[in-house]
Amino acid sequence: MMPTEPESEAPPEVVSGPIPVRRPEYRWYQKMTAVLFITFCLEVGIFLVVVPWTPWWDGNYFSALLPQVHRYWDNLYLRGAVSGLGAVNLYISLMEALRLRRFAKR
Repeated sequence: MMPTEPESEAPPEVVSGPIPVRRPEYRWYQKMTAVLFITFCLEVGIFLVVVPWTPWWDGNYFSALLPQVHRYWDNLYLRGAVSGLGAVNLYISLMEALRLRRFAKR
C-alpha cells in the first residue's frame, strides 16, 4: 500500500475583506521623463508624416549622395512607408499621453 499524506491539524487561514493595494509613488523625474518621451514621439511623428510629401524630400543631402538610389528615393511606396512610421510614432505618443493618468493622485 502507498503511504498517504499526513493530514494537517488546522485548516488554512481565510482572509476576509478587501486586500489593501499599495499604489506606487512616482518621483518628479519619472513624470518628466514621460512628458519628454511623449514630446519626442509627437515631434518625430509629425516630422515623418509631413516631410516625405514636401519639396525638402528631394533636395536633401541623402537623396543626392547616391544617384543610383534616387529612383527608390522618389518612390511613393517609400514615402508612404516613412509616413507610416510617423503615424506609428503619433500613435505611441497618444497612448503614452493617455497613460499619464498613472501619475494622478486619487
